[in-house]
Amino acid sequence: MFGVLFPGRSFPMDASSFAQIDSTHWVLDMNLFVGEAYDQVKEMCLFLLNEYSLPPEKALAVYVQSPGSAFQYCGAVQRACPSAVLPLLWPSPGSGQMQIMAPDAAPLTAKIGLSVEDSFCTVDANRLVVPMDILDRWFKKFQDKTKRDPDYLRNFIM
Repeated sequence: MFGVLFPGRSFPMDASSFAQIDSTHWVLDMNLFVGEAYDQVKEMCLFLLNEYSLPPEKALAVYVQSPGSAFQYCGAVQRACPSAVLPLLWPSPGSGQMQIMAPDAAPLTAKIGLSVEDSFCTVDANRLVVPMDILDRWFKKFQDKTKRDPDYLRNFIM
């Protein structure tokens, strides 16, 4: 159905590299892939393997999760746009709900999740229609990025 490539870090991988949760959800445990250096994986290339991988009204969305945080949306591909290089904006570890663990429980790890979802963008008379909260979500990601990297904005100065 899909393939993934981490530029400079991996060969192309297909869905079999991910743990399949159900017919529409997959998870890659980054601890198994890169160990604790998950936050050094800055981008991934996601691509559909053929034009019939998804119905036209569906998209394959990508989410990232740092240890102890909630999943955060990173982007999606769909039949109209079958591949993309997506920046992986890892949330701060532990920024999600507090989790109580048994002493013998496995440690929390970073994960990449993929989910087949309804397409959230549509085209109407040559206009792209997006959800109203898309700008809010983008601004939140922007704020998180500037908090993690104070020099981020200096990269835009010419």
